[in-house]
Amino acid sequence: MNVILVVIDSLRADHVGCYGNTWIKTPNLDAFSKESALFERCFPESLPTVPARRAMVTGNRVFPFREWQQDPSRGKAHAVPGWAPLRETDVTLSEILKKAGYRTAFLTDVYHMFKPSMNFHGGFDEWRLIRGQEVDSYNSTPPPKDIDLDHFLTPGLVGTLAHTQLLQYFSNTTFRKGEEDYFAPLVFREGMRWLKENRDAEKFFLWIDSFDPHEPWDPPQEYRDLYDPGYKGRECIFLTPGDPTTYMSERELKHTRALYAAEVTMVDRWFGKFMAAVKELGLLENTLILVVSDHGHPLGEHKTTRKLAWALYPTLMDCPLLIRHPEGIGAGKRVKEFVQHHDLLPTILSYLGVEPPEKIDGEDLLPLMTGQGGPKRDHVTCGFRRYVWVRNERYVLISLTNKSYVRLFDLKNDPGNFKDVAPDHPEIVKEMYEKAVEDAKGPLPLFPGLMDYSAGIWFPTPGDPTPGKIGPPI
Repeated sequence: MNVILVVIDSLRADHVGCYGNTWIKTPNLDAFSKESALFERCFPESLPTVPARRAMVTGNRVFPFREWQQDPSRGKAHAVPGWAPLRETDVTLSEILKKAGYRTAFLTDVYHMFKPSMNFHGGFDEWRLIRGQEVDSYNSTPPPKDIDLDHFLTPGLVGTLAHTQLLQYFSNTTFRKGEEDYFAPLVFREGMRWLKENRDAEKFFLWIDSFDPHEPWDPPQEYRDLYDPGYKGRECIFLTPGDPTTYMSERELKHTRALYAAEVTMVDRWFGKFMAAVKELGLLENTLILVVSDHGHPLGEHKTTRKLAWALYPTLMDCPLLIRHPEGIGAGKRVKEFVQHHDLLPTILSYLGVEPPEKIDGEDLLPLMTGQGGPKRDHVTCGFRRYVWVRNERYVLISLTNKSYVRLFDLKNDPGNFKDVAPDHPEIVKEMYEKAVEDAKGPLPLFPGLMDYSAGIWFPTPGDPTPGKIGPPI
């Protein structure tokens, strides 16, 4: 028996057809969902990229980040609680399966996991990082002189983080000649190669992790034309914190949304090619296949197009999760229970009949697929920087861990989280916050500020509204 884990970064659940989207083309994920159990309420337990994956591969919670300390030597990019290397004491999925005799491989373009000391490669017989994604320090030469930066930068973006990111990204991608050289195709092509070259493996674990449809959003023209044909204006593929309408027009924002949709469709196409290779090699009959996202991505719905810690809305929090069992167990079933990323490891080990580590926070999801038990949580929690998110059947709470900037949303009347009702329900706010403390097994770390070592001062999380201006203290 084999396992394939496919992680698709920044994929919003509401941008996939099988999750109810009617205008974005995701035929391959939709077809896969018909043979899979579809989990309607999958959420991260911590954010963003690295903390989410730490939970996936250890089966343990990363929130509430008690052991995290900012390391000056690692720079501002690591000024995120939970954004830390896997520890020497962590027992990972790959290490467990390698010890159990599985051939293991990790193929990705998520460069964050291969920065010094991150340790995500441990336990893999083969691991390959495809360099150059986003602002990976891959190429030190200037971008090609024929790149028209004005085409990608509105006046409000000049000199911002987006401007800097563009320069590095265009330098990184000078090698491209066609669609097969884009990052998602490169990742899934590596997966197809590995399967063919390792067809003699008695049993294997393959982890494929695609950074797309994470920004920058620059798919080939064929995909752009699916969603905004004939567009001739600026293409904002990197954005900056803050309200996008302050630095781009509504028309430019509409096109940016089209670019994200186009990236989703490109990823879907290459996932389909990968699944065709799985079928061709006869692996559908003996392989558990999981497809999941680490988080979504806001596209201006709450005045941000960046993954900001205060903006823990459904656009960021709702993750697709599809699990295809080779015996058809759960095929076509829609699972409504709350599940989270740390549930993946125990689910995989349960399928394989491999004993989990002694300490594990996640729960086996296979019983939910059979209808014979499984986790029945009445709430879920997640942490991102200095913020905590709590959701139950009716409400969502978003708060700073110091109990300020509190917002409460009524999911029955406001599923998109646009109307704060915290002032009207102080008792519910208190109850929800206490659930976060319960899951954290004690008072939440305050993280009152994060050190900017380059300036030698404390600074609030970029993009934060002023704490205390909205919603009552608890």
